[in-house]
Amino acid sequence: MLVLNSGRENLRIQKLVVTVAVVLFIIKIVAFWVTQSVAILTDALESTVNVIAGFIGLYSLYVAAKPRDENHPYGHGKAEFLSAAVEGTLILIAGMVIIYESIDNFIHPHALQKLDQGIILVAATAVINFVVGYISIKKGTKNNSLALIASGKHLQSDTYSTLGIILGLVLIRLTKLTYLDSVTAIIFAFIIIYTGYRILRHSLAGIMDEADRELLLKMLAVLNANRRENWIDLHNLRVIKYGGQLHIDCHLTVPWYLNVVEAHKEVEELGKLIKREFGNVIELFVHTDPCLDFSCSICLKADCSVRKRPFEKQIEWTLQNVLADKKHSL
Repeated sequence: MLVLNSGRENLRIQKLVVTVAVVLFIIKIVAFWVTQSVAILTDALESTVNVIAGFIGLYSLYVAAKPRDENHPYGHGKAEFLSAAVEGTLILIAGMVIIYESIDNFIHPHALQKLDQGIILVAATAVINFVVGYISIKKGTKNNSLALIASGKHLQSDTYSTLGIILGLVLIRLTKLTYLDSVTAIIFAFIIIYTGYRILRHSLAGIMDEADRELLLKMLAVLNANRRENWIDLHNLRVIKYGGQLHIDCHLTVPWYLNVVEAHKEVEELGKLIKREFGNVIELFVHTDPCLDFSCSICLKADCSVRKRPFEKQIEWTLQNVLADKKHSL
């Protein structure tokens, strides 16, 4: 139910992103028509990417929000990574087109006009872009939605490039140096290309199930700080992202004499801890291993009646030791 609710919220925010992208694209085209500024044209070209990527993101979130089925037992969340990959690619292409147009403007310069009106129109789009981008990133982070985060970052990068373009237009207005129009466009084209690269890199990491080091470190900090005495060792930890869902697998070593109900209780407590800290949209699969004789040296259990070795030290769980396949113990 929580997955469906977050999916609906993601769709609602993405619809807002698409609507805003269309409106702002129209405003920027009007600003370009009024001023004939290639710098404003670069902004408008990026907005075409916003529109296309917005619709792609909307469709991907619609697909991602579908419940799991026989053909997709882990759900449809990977669609968000594909959406972000397309968006990142489109941003890269837009940046290259902007560079081409700017160089062409160097070779074949043309007069600018009505810069004051153009600056006002473009400034209005910057404010709207930033606000909608902030909302998109905030909701995307809350719901673990890469598509929303990518859309939000794209909108905010559009805001920063727009501010730079406004600065360039103001300089042109003051200095009458029209070649600054192309210089401004080229500078922010490279910023746009870098943004596209980062989005594309992140999306490909998700498609390839690349380990999220930052997420794993946060999770280990929580587990180390809230460790129970029956949690002797943790290993084979795997975290896979499916859009807004996290699928977590691990092996938990517990005292060998716990019965099934008692071992299951330890697994439940582990699940409650992770969901409390990282949200409820999580699937947790825990395999319990019985401790062996050499586990005694790292076991925190104080009242163990079958201890065979004295306690030596507590092993802090780190990326190196929790990702390893240690079979039954350290």
